[in-house]
Amino acid sequence: MELSQLETFLAVAEERSFSRAATRLHRTQPAVSQVIRKLEESVGEILFDRAARDGSLTAAGELLRDYALRLMALRREASSALGELKNLERGRLQLAANEYTCAYLLPAVDAFRRVHPQIGVTVQRTLASKIPDGLNLHSFELGVVSFRPDPALFRTIAVYSDSLVLVAGRQHPLAKAGRVSIADLGREAFIAHNVTSPLRRKVIEAFQRHRTPLNMDIELPTIEAIKRFVAMGNGVALVPHLTVAHELETGELAEIPVAELDIKRVLRLAHRRHGTLSQAARAFLRTVRDLAREQGPPFYYHVEKAG
Repeated sequence: MELSQLETFLAVAEERSFSRAATRLHRTQPAVSQVIRKLEESVGEILFDRAARDGSLTAAGELLRDYALRLMALRREASSALGELKNLERGRLQLAANEYTCAYLLPAVDAFRRVHPQIGVTVQRTLASKIPDGLNLHSFELGVVSFRPDPALFRTIAVYSDSLVLVAGRQHPLAKAGRVSIADLGREAFIAHNVTSPLRRKVIEAFQRHRTPLNMDIELPTIEAIKRFVAMGNGVALVPHLTVAHELETGELAEIPVAELDIKRVLRLAHRRHGTLSQAARAFLRTVRDLAREQGPPFYYHVEKAG
């Protein structure tokens, strides 16, 4: 089994056509068919359902595709790593974050690009729960998470300390009330994020412990939408401080302290423990460390132990 065979196999699987794959690869259709036939002989399985006439994969083909994608990703990683040995003269930094944790990356990427403007940066928007799988599949090198994935498989570096805050529009009655009790929130309309998360569960459990209704009347798909809707004067919201720091500074939103809702979060950079980071990724970690030294809390840089 050769990488060139797998590349042809993936082209046919993606195009769902031998002829379109041939065009894409600048080869003839008989040549592509011959490569697939030799690959099938090599693995001892039929990979495409010829009767379907639409390039459908067999069960064996589906299985091989997953491994072929990983091998192609590894080949790209190897080529990138070799190219980046030239003193970071070229390369691309591959990161992953969700909407919330991407807010942490902005100052870090800004600092990195000031030092290494020649290095491209891609930040994939990914559900936090999917980041460990993405790291294992080599889809990106570093992911930002608010939990600690399996320490045996992933190395984590704590980089930011954040807290949950209750916010409202400037004209909301609670905006000038000072500190309130969680019991005072039983009649408030909460604008919630419609993505289930450990943070959402913690909030629900806190209200249950204090026997206070949590009225999540409206659910929106993004934190940005929640901020804008609340700023219009619609209800209140519990969001990470990191995501509303600018609005609190400008006065667009008001923070309402709630003693019973002291919920902290730690953001971490994670990467495969037994993998080799590219020169760009290592340079980014140095930038993050320097940023923590210069800025101080809530930025910091703490490599967490495996045990």
